[in-house]
Amino acid sequence: MAGAADHKPDLVLKGTLTRADHQTYRTVPFRVPEGVERITVAFAYSGRDQHTTVDLGLLGPDGFRGKTGFRGWSGGNKSVFTVSAVDATPSYLPTPIVPGEWNLLLGIPNLRAGVQSDFTAEIYFSRSLAVADEPAIIRPVLQRETRWYRGDLHAHTAHSDGWTPGAGDARIPSPVFLAARQAAERGLDFVVITDHNTGSGANSLRELQPYYDHLLLVPGREITTFEGHGNAIGTNAQIDFRVGNKDTGDWNAVLAEIAASGAFFSVNHPIRPSGEACLGCGWTPRNPVDWAQVQGVEVVNGDDADTAYSGIPFWHELLNRGLRLVGIGGSDTHEWSARTAGPAGGPGIGHPTTLVHAASLSTVDLLDGLRSGRVQIDVSGSGRRWLEFSAVAGATKAEMGGTLTPAPGSQIAFSLSVFGCTGGRVEVWRDGEKVPALQQEKIAGDSGDFAFTTAADDRPHWWRIDVRDASGKLLLIGNPIFLRPGRG
Repeated sequence: MAGAADHKPDLVLKGTLTRADHQTYRTVPFRVPEGVERITVAFAYSGRDQHTTVDLGLLGPDGFRGKTGFRGWSGGNKSVFTVSAVDATPSYLPTPIVPGEWNLLLGIPNLRAGVQSDFTAEIYFSRSLAVADEPAIIRPVLQRETRWYRGDLHAHTAHSDGWTPGAGDARIPSPVFLAARQAAERGLDFVVITDHNTGSGANSLRELQPYYDHLLLVPGREITTFEGHGNAIGTNAQIDFRVGNKDTGDWNAVLAEIAASGAFFSVNHPIRPSGEACLGCGWTPRNPVDWAQVQGVEVVNGDDADTAYSGIPFWHELLNRGLRLVGIGGSDTHEWSARTAGPAGGPGIGHPTTLVHAASLSTVDLLDGLRSGRVQIDVSGSGRRWLEFSAVAGATKAEMGGTLTPAPGSQIAFSLSVFGCTGGRVEVWRDGEKVPALQQEKIAGDSGDFAFTTAADDRPHWWRIDVRDASGKLLLIGNPIFLRPGRG
């Protein structure tokens, strides 16, 4: 799948307008091949300084009036637009992309005598609905700084079972803008909308993103089956969720489809009850799952970090089987206040907050950060707690999610810094067991630095860090650093 950074226009259309085109409409044809899922257009023309105006629209293969005909009109207010089956730039209609001859529709309300206007239209074809396959001109990069970004990976809206008091206090399906507004009020950097088995909210995200220029709105969905739930993050593709249906197959068939869509997939709330108590909520696949197609586990869902429903033991068991799965958190917000999100750390969106170390605040870099495993969970969504954890063997350094291959008997030096956890204590985990000799009793100030050394052996291991407050409540959950026997 080509990323947007190397996605050049598939077609470049050029033409010239003259006074003869004044107050007329012109069509500019182009052919759409098979297999295209999205069309993006970037349009420019000369002569603005001489009051030339060229308006823009789009026609499908059916001309103006047919079922696949008129697809939208932005006039002179947009120079870039995109259309797909699930979303479109405002002014345009979401539409399946059918092969055949399409047309740009140009309206020329003003072009003076003796003036010539040259136009160029760059046409991009995306062959999937993965965000990574969109051209850069429609993919926002809100910040270009490499750092920790805070967000929520699990939220529901009116497009599934998200609810809110309406303007008249009746309980109504919660509009997408409320999720965006409250995530922004909480100070989050990103929020992923994960409605059950549908991406119908994508059009709202497309409209809202320019307004929320400090909050990245990421498409996703919660794949909700009779045998468990999981989030597909970073794609607009429709996923066949009908696990057990004769046309679909088991979870492995669904996972293969998710992988092909370019999404990051995490198992949600894996040990919740299933059956009538919570239909399909626990992770209960009937057939063995190919874990190579799973990237993450939702180890904290809402307030469950310190409860019997915590996903941490489930995650540890999989890590001990040699699987490399990223631990994440999600609020799973369904109930929204119509007025305000309240302060950071309260219930709702961003509780918990997942921190992802990424090269920029963009969906592609966020997905890369998730896959890298340099991820941690601020359990209450405090907005101010985080940790740094690294290990050095010889000349090689690994951060959370990374792997070292030290020679047996060589020394590994671990370093830890904790921020915003005054009075808390550090827990050191190795292979799912706490290491008693390395537990830190108290973090004296707002931040604390710790270090320890261990000798490598001839077995694989993983090490990670948690931080608890003075009462024992989880504050931070870190992802592992992996050790694999090597030659140093």
